[in-house]
Amino acid sequence: MLDPMVLRSFLAVARAQGFSEAARALGLGQPTVSQHVRRLEQQVRRRLFVRDTHSVKLTPDGAAMVALAQGILEAHERAEQHFSDAQLRGRLRFGASEDFVFSRLPEILRDFRRSHPMLDLELTVGSSSGLNTSLDDGELDLVLAKRPQGDDRGQLVWRDPLVWAGAPGAAVDPLQPVPLIVYPPPSVTRDHVLQALEQAGRAWRIACTSRSLTGQRAAALAELGVLVLARGLIPVGLAELASAATLPTLGEAEFVLRAAGRTLRPPALQLANAILAHGKRLLFDTRPA
Repeated sequence: MLDPMVLRSFLAVARAQGFSEAARALGLGQPTVSQHVRRLEQQVRRRLFVRDTHSVKLTPDGAAMVALAQGILEAHERAEQHFSDAQLRGRLRFGASEDFVFSRLPEILRDFRRSHPMLDLELTVGSSSGLNTSLDDGELDLVLAKRPQGDDRGQLVWRDPLVWAGAPGAAVDPLQPVPLIVYPPPSVTRDHVLQALEQAGRAWRIACTSRSLTGQRAAALAELGVLVLARGLIPVGLAELASAATLPTLGEAEFVLRAAGRTLRPPALQLANAILAHGKRLLFDTRPA
């Protein structure tokens, strides 16, 4: 029998690609998380991670274990729900970043609603900055959004490289200001992109401002400019720029779950667990074939 707690620690390390960050996300000590992973490796008699002083990477057996662990945790959650004496009730105010408009988050929310029919789920879609402000103001219970640079709040769901994107075949003239498609301020991505361009000494101009990813996608398809997105969440019809040598590299985006208060209420905890169990499902295969 594989302990769900051990599997959660394993998935947290796989998402964070490190033991320290996984421990912080789980609220556990690093020795405890390391012990959980060793215990799992002993149980399955396979090495799941390759470790060195700089990184932690999944072995082929570890990659296979990710899908298996997610399936086991999903089954465990279904069993708990089936044999629970009390249905989740009340209201859950959930905020999701615009980044997930074209992802498979709606499928996860649909399954969650079907599992908890007595719960009123209220969804707010907006910018990460706006959602974090609403959470801090007590207007939301749980938020899935990008974390600003240097902020350590929230439970890490995954990291994903930020890339320059646009219409297929789009390119940026190195002699002209970069035509940007951006969210209006405040915006985590906008602030990060403008800072990177300023530091690189690269001229830029705002070609389009839109509060929605749908509007930004339309502007990109019209070849008005380029935008910055997490690589795993590029909407269908757009593509990573084939050549971005004249543009600054942007590092990674960190997507986190943040909750109101120090202790999650049962509805928020259940939805957070469902999202964490499907983290890779959100990141990969987000676009239809």
